[in-house]
Amino acid sequence: MKLYFVRHGLAGQSEDYLNDRERPLTEEGKAKTAKVAQRLGQLGVKFDLILTSPLVRAVQTAEILQKAGLSSKIEQFNPLSPNGNIQDWVQWWQKSDYQREENAIALVGHEPDLGYWTEMLVWGKFQGKLSVKKAGIIGLEVPNQENPLGKCQLFWLTAPKLLL
Repeated sequence: MKLYFVRHGLAGQSEDYLNDRERPLTEEGKAKTAKVAQRLGQLGVKFDLILTSPLVRAVQTAEILQKAGLSSKIEQFNPLSPNGNIQDWVQWWQKSDYQREENAIALVGHEPDLGYWTEMLVWGKFQGKLSVKKAGIIGLEVPNQENPLGKCQLFWLTAPKLLL
């Protein structure tokens, strides 16, 4: 299975919002994320499912990916909120119908969590070396095994400027 980590696009300044969960994408963030989504479509990227953090900026990013035709399905997934636990995703994945090799899933979330989750899936431990730029993407090959931690292979690490 292919697993894509997508960081939300450029969002408003946190100090401008009483509740960080409600911080939306800026107009620039929406435009750049739409361009990235369009380019992904041109490259033939499609998702069987987009799981997104419930925070507004992540949901908006997922909706932009959907509008670009990259997936017809979006589901909010609370563990993708800041400080979410990768074990919750592993348990979800183990019970899901998306383990097949031909499937692709996008996880839309936040830093530093996306980098942390990537490191856990690739190396089996956190090293603090990977980060995802806003509207950036990491792609992993996930083997069809009971526990994917430390067994995945990185195949894509792209800053958004390379897709614009």
